[in-house]
Amino acid sequence: MKKSILLLLLVGLSSCTGTKEVSAETGKLYEVLTEQSNGGGNIQFYEILSEPREIRMLMNDELLKDKIDEKDIVKSNFVVLNMGERNSGGYSITVVNAEETATSIILTVKESTPPTDAMVTQNITYPYTVVKINSKKEISIKSRPFSALRK
Repeated sequence: MKKSILLLLLVGLSSCTGTKEVSAETGKLYEVLTEQSNGGGNIQFYEILSEPREIRMLMNDELLKDKIDEKDIVKSNFVVLNMGERNSGGYSITVVNAEETATSIILTVKESTPPTDAMVTQNITYPYTVVKINSKKEISIKSRPFSALRK
């Protein structure tokens, strides 16, 4: 009886995990490595980094060098999310969800704007986020609708 319960438990656990490729250290499909209000690109764009030379460039960044490991070059992809130039502080961009399919990773990105009555810095900012995807599958990015961004 105990053996059959143990067997059922092991089968149940293995079927729950499926084929997800996640980081052994964190157990997560993605990790936000940095989210900054300033320092991003002048225009809005998303960049997926999967090539070793691209990832090594990230490893030279002061904010990221201690967060990226040599093994990440072969096990992970990275996404740089640039919100572009904004006329004040209070803006941000981040990943709100990651779904894994059999062949790809689908990231849902959210851009946040400051409330109209918020006190924000009155300087130009360039919000950006760098995300590590603990998989080498193809990545696609979708944005939440603008109306949902203000909530």
